[in-house]
Amino acid sequence: MTIKTTISTIALAATLGLAGVAAQAESHSMENPMVGGAEMFADKNIVENAVNSAEHTTLVAAVKAAGLVETLSGEGPFTVFAPTNAAFGELADGTVESLLLPENKDQLTKILTCHVVSANAMSDAIMGMVDDDGGKHPVPTVGGCTLQATYGDGTIMLEDERGRTATVTIADVKQSNGVIHVIDKVLLPAM
Repeated sequence: MTIKTTISTIALAATLGLAGVAAQAESHSMENPMVGGAEMFADKNIVENAVNSAEHTTLVAAVKAAGLVETLSGEGPFTVFAPTNAAFGELADGTVESLLLPENKDQLTKILTCHVVSANAMSDAIMGMVDDDGGKHPVPTVGGCTLQATYGDGTIMLEDERGRTATVTIADVKQSNGVIHVIDKVLLPAM
């Protein structure tokens, strides 16, 4: 083999390798929507992906404060309805800061686990359950709350135990241990 042939072979292999990397990156982005300006990878867990979303820094801080990082990094499967920073911002002034205090860990944990379902529930499955139940489906959470799921025009809505409704703004963000659905309100347990 001549030096010219060897260089051509190396160049071709490098080109093919880069094409493979580009195709892999494209397949990741085609599998999952971007969230908070970050690519979400289906082979990473809920926490590994959430920490990269600029729209979920409050949620990540709350998960850390509640001691739920290990749980949500676990095997699952979990469905997480993930409120954005703007959703947390709609709570009464001082609420988030108060919830993040160590003495309020139990209350914070209760609120966060009311956003988690012990299943891998993609949007089509949720809509199917809503249809099966005549337009509204009860969704029991790991926190003991029961949300009411409905949908209209292909968009899922969740009503919490206080009658507040959150809308899924980004659905079906696949994770290695479940799925995230981004929502526009913080879901709260009954008083």
